[in-house]
Amino acid sequence: MAQKKAHEVESYIRRPDPKFRAVLIYGPDRGLVSERASILSRAFDIDLSDTFAVVKLDSQDIKNDPARLLDEVNSLALFGGKRLVWLKNAGNDKAVTGVLDAISADPPADTILLIEAGDLKKGSALRKAAEAGPSCVALPCYGDDGRNLHALIDDELGRENLKITADARRLLADNLGGDRLASRGELQKLVLFCRGKDMIEESDILAIIGDASALSVDEAVDCVLSGDLPGLDHALARIIASKTHIFLVLQACLRQFQMIDLVRGRIEGQREPAAQVLAEFGRRMHFRRKPMFEKAARSWNGRASANAIQHLSSAILEGRRLPALQESIARQALLAIALRSARLSR
Repeated sequence: MAQKKAHEVESYIRRPDPKFRAVLIYGPDRGLVSERASILSRAFDIDLSDTFAVVKLDSQDIKNDPARLLDEVNSLALFGGKRLVWLKNAGNDKAVTGVLDAISADPPADTILLIEAGDLKKGSALRKAAEAGPSCVALPCYGDDGRNLHALIDDELGRENLKITADARRLLADNLGGDRLASRGELQKLVLFCRGKDMIEESDILAIIGDASALSVDEAVDCVLSGDLPGLDHALARIIASKTHIFLVLQACLRQFQMIDLVRGRIEGQREPAAQVLAEFGRRMHFRRKPMFEKAARSWNGRASANAIQHLSSAILEGRRLPALQESIARQALLAIALRSARLSR
């Protein structure tokens, strides 16, 4: 049995353990799930162009014929050798779960089952079967964090030996991250646009990069900091409609209040001049967001910012415990803090 941590997945897919005959790749970032499944498939030493060795199925195929997946797993290649059965868009279908149980009881010698799924809750039947089966492994894929985004940027730009300014990199990272394939597609457009240049500037980013996250999370965070309740409600509605994970908004808002807390600590605890501290921290963010942050840092005192951090941390924890209520929990927490911002700014 095996359940890899999110940070372990990248290394695993490049060197998969041959003892696992079934691999479940799941998570809210469908683009990342698809990309990692493709990378993993190339590591199995199977000719992916051989239609006799590779069988690709969709969840609809299993619904129409529940026995087909197990039949494919138990079939032998026409000319011998390894086989890959690749199932996409899997859900908590009993037929799929049953096949994982069958593989655990009697693992096939020459067939590997690769399953792509969406965001599966902890304790869901498919996850439990993959995590508990001795011949199965579960690989979670979550949205790119800052470190992964910058690695992705370096990977795409490095192929063309393109360099990028610090401000342009920050702006680029702000507009990526909702979906791995969408982010990579935006970067490839940028590479084509800037081919032949020595340095990518902010103007290049503004000219070519769309919002690959479907909506900039910064818009919602700025509404929280400014106390703009109607604006926040509208921004959250757009985020949810665009399928951007609302956890990203809570996470970004938490980072902003942690920074505000550091600022207030320097001002209140160490008695440093407010203008000096704000100027120092302002260098760490894009110039367009500095006025909003500075205004919020002056309005929120240390105790209030600490309470906001606790409120956001609790919302993140509750959202993980109750995934079905995550949107409601996040919305209530963000609106409550935005309301406090509005009162403090008066």
